[in-house]
Amino acid sequence: MTRERLAAMYGVDVVYHPAPGVEQRVPADSVVAVLASLGVDASTDRAVRDALAAAEQRRTHALLPPCTVVRAPRGGAGPSLRAALPDLPEGTRLTVRTAAGEELPDPPRTPGRYALRAAAPDGRTAHGDLVVAPARLPGPPGRTFGFMAQLYSVLSSRSWGMGDLGDLADLAAWSGRTLGAGFLQINPLHAAVPGRPTDPSPYRPSSRRFPDPVYLRIEEVPEYAYLPAEAREEADRLLRRAAALRDNVLLKDALIDRDAVWELKSAALELLRTVPLSPGRRAAYADFLAAQGQALDDHATWSALAELHGPDWHSWPAGLRDPRSPQVARARGAHLDRVDFHCWLAWLTDTQLGAAQRAAREAGMPVGIVHDLAVGVHPGGSDAWAMQDVLAAGMSVGAPPDAFNARGQDWGLPPWRPDALAATGYAPYRDLVARLLRHAGGLRMDHVMGLFRLWWVPEGRLPTDGAYVRYDAEAMLGLLALEAYEAGAVVIGEDLGTVEPGVREELADRGVLGTSVLWFERDYSGADADRRPLPPAAWRESCLATATTHDLPSTAARLTGEHVELRHRLGLLTRPLAEEQAADGAEVAEWIALLGRLGLLPEGTGDEEAVVKAVHRFLARTPARMVGVWLPDGVGDRRPQNLPGTSDEYPNWRLPVAGPDGVPLTLEQLASSRRLHDLAEEVRGALARDARGRRAAP
Repeated sequence: MTRERLAAMYGVDVVYHPAPGVEQRVPADSVVAVLASLGVDASTDRAVRDALAAAEQRRTHALLPPCTVVRAPRGGAGPSLRAALPDLPEGTRLTVRTAAGEELPDPPRTPGRYALRAAAPDGRTAHGDLVVAPARLPGPPGRTFGFMAQLYSVLSSRSWGMGDLGDLADLAAWSGRTLGAGFLQINPLHAAVPGRPTDPSPYRPSSRRFPDPVYLRIEEVPEYAYLPAEAREEADRLLRRAAALRDNVLLKDALIDRDAVWELKSAALELLRTVPLSPGRRAAYADFLAAQGQALDDHATWSALAELHGPDWHSWPAGLRDPRSPQVARARGAHLDRVDFHCWLAWLTDTQLGAAQRAAREAGMPVGIVHDLAVGVHPGGSDAWAMQDVLAAGMSVGAPPDAFNARGQDWGLPPWRPDALAATGYAPYRDLVARLLRHAGGLRMDHVMGLFRLWWVPEGRLPTDGAYVRYDAEAMLGLLALEAYEAGAVVIGEDLGTVEPGVREELADRGVLGTSVLWFERDYSGADADRRPLPPAAWRESCLATATTHDLPSTAARLTGEHVELRHRLGLLTRPLAEEQAADGAEVAEWIALLGRLGLLPEGTGDEEAVVKAVHRFLARTPARMVGVWLPDGVGDRRPQNLPGTSDEYPNWRLPVAGPDGVPLTLEQLASSRRLHDLAEEVRGALARDARGRRAAP
């Protein structure tokens, strides 16, 4: 029990519930390992007693935490600071100052950052940050629809073998102006771990703080126009090779090859690097460097060292494994040009990201680009190297066993240390969110439940031997809300799968939208046999409603059952094919029957395109604030972008958007697709009719 008390003090759960009514204890050695990664020795009874005593002493002595996060009330007086700081000695005086140094007579009502000071009667004083989070995020203005796409998969006639930031701006401008789309949600654009082959998954990046320059549109870098003659000839050769690479994907059914794309783009960027920046561009670059500070210096240094020593910092010479070591400082100086090269790449990418969001807003999108924040980073990458002090060594994020996966999951991503985050005033987390919102109208948070708790798997153990570690959700949500509030952005949480009771309600109360996928929305209040499709009026309002995601079959594949056949070919089924097909067919039939009863299928069920429209008419009839259309659904694409449970068996993250026949389609062809236009018009029209109906209602 003493060890359990110690675990509870550090937010480590010693039991979990793999199914309703089922309780499973975490192995004792796993609890010890998790506590060790938090800097707590729980290996013996004496060590546990000493750790408890030390924790109690710290709690008694500390007046203020480094950062106190409170929520602004919806009306009336300011937030209660003493309620947020329950352990203050009697008679302690609290003082709040603004960033300008002005002392406030009352607790602040306005969301923002403040300085907090505590003075105890015994003479002790303490300083910390005070964050007042907004009571609630407002969400998008009205109801809106938009597209969801994996940017690399949307190639135009100008792409270098994969979709880029020029394509992003063009897709946003076209869909906003022509189709009335209100947002464009894309995959994470985080910097990937370099190497051959590069891991194509956007959800296991080297850095979440900086975007990947592989998405640059080379010709839109201003210095491209001023290449001298010899460099221009080389650039033209690279352009011809890029055209061949693009045609190989579009015309010869090849996969998207990021390594080949980066080989060409990096060569072109080396040429552009020789063109001097104009005075104005030089000043803008200097401002960018000053604003990005230590984080960019670390990322660029890691990138330069990775060119010399490989992409996993654990294998580097010992002196280079610590980003604050004298050896790293000397290496940075010795390779300053390469460090600056990677800083320059980050700047170029940042400017094109900004241009894409401006294009979206100028096209009339009320939200614009919705960026995606992956749940973690590669353990050998840039962020893991630079932030070793706030990431848990020897731990990996995953998922516990459940009804769908008895073996659990290990995602290979080191988690935040909640104690270390708190000790820094959550600075790394705040900085990360702010960077993602820099050029965004919205932010999708992958596995948003991780703001409350994450499943930690000790290195060398099975995912079944992990444990949940809890975070200060009040602080994590409050800081997220403040950054989104200041950026004027919406937040969408990916809350699919196992979600702890109360989490969805808390997110909704904060104004964080959830994610509702049609096929999962059933009535779970009764027995299993009664879990029928949820009618549209019963859906939650606080969500992004969609028919599918990048991890699920396209709507066409779901309706035709092709996704079952694909999983059968790859050996992924857990039941006989005929049994899987029967169950899948029955599920689809239930939904189609509901669509028919609601009058959403006037064309009948014989036309696949009509049923896809009916599915989206249904989504528009729900009260969801945002309706997402998976871009490949608009052209009848059959293939999922990612098939969970596969690696080499399926070309995850490497497929261009294609039509029903599997033939890739360019962005220009998407823009002229009658099928895509018709689907978008159906959704837009349904939302408009709903808005008129709401205005006319008494």
